[in-house]
Formats: sequence, structure tokens, C-alpha cells
Amino acid sequence: MCLAVPGKIESIAGEDFERTGKVSFGGVVKDVNLAYVPEAKVGDYVIVHVGFAISIIDETEAMKVFEYLDEIADLEKPPGEDK
Repeated sequence: MCLAVPGKIESIAGEDFERTGKVSFGGVVKDVNLAYVPEAKVGDYVIVHVGFAISIIDETEAMKVFEYLDEIADLEKPPGEDK
């Protein structure tokens, strides 16, 4: 199973097919190819799959995904462990 996750664009470099960005995933920053979202700008949230931003989403939707991921992580904790 593959998972696409949201991240926030912190900076952008390059043009066209060589356009990349530093994208933050909850504090972990990765280089992401932005060729598929030429309209994306610094501050936008993007959905990233295998190193490529595949769409832009609004901040509210990104926060919902982060909440769902936190809930999943809580389900994996052993019974009785603090959240």
C-alpha cells in the first residue's frame, strides 16, 4: 500500500521540470519535485507521493490528515501507554 501525505512548502528552487521545493512534514524537511504543481507557491500545502507533489490542498484539509495520522499512531500504542 502506498500513502501520500501532506507537507508545507518552505522554499522553491528551479524551473519547469527541475522545480523542487523544501517541504516540511511536521518538522521533517525533504526535497520534493514540484513539476506536477507548477502553480504551487511557498506556504502552500501539497500532497506528496514518492517524492513528487501531486496536488495542492488547503490548510484545513492538511490539518485533518495530520489529525487522522495522529489517531492511527495512537491506535498502535500498547494498552495503558500514555498518549
